Amino acid sequence: MKSSKTLLFALLALLPIRAVTASEPGTTNTAAPIEGTWTLAFADVQHPDGTRTHDYGDAPKGVLQIDRAGHYSLFIFNSARPRFAANDKNAGTPDEFRSVILGTSSHFGTVEADPVKRTLTFHIEGATYPNWEGTTQVRSYELSGDMLSYKVPPRPNGDIPLTGWKRISR
Repeated sequence: MKSSKTLLFALLALLPIRAVTASEPGTTNTAAPIEGTWTLAFADVQHPDGTRTHDYGDAPKGVLQIDRAGHYSLFIFNSARPRFAANDKNAGTPDEFRSVILGTSSHFGTVEADPVKRTLTFHIEGATYPNWEGTTQVRSYELSGDMLSYKVPPRPNGDIPLTGWKRISR
């Protein structure tokens, strides 16, 4: 009985220390408001005429994970991507490869949230679209409860990708 009380006391004593440390100025917790695991709520595109369509099909799926230090990984998939007929990734047809690359958006690196400017700054280390690797991209964001949404800068044709994530854990 005594050892379980001692263990409980030791564990409880650690809780306030962690809470104070996480909120101290100068810590590396640059992702505090967006830290956690998120599931894709929507991946749309707003066209120059104001209409909005789905960018990754009617039922896209994805996950975004952000740790305390701001390391992130992001995956978005069009769930309607066709399977490879040959059941061999190396034997895909040009159309199958096209559907894979156009039906996927994945990247990882570090992200910083600026709640005052309402911006997310992604420092992209690796991506399914290699032109993004080594780049820094800024997106305006909104955080409302457990819903995070952001706008990607306009594409050359004027389309603006809109992405929304629902928090599933901290």
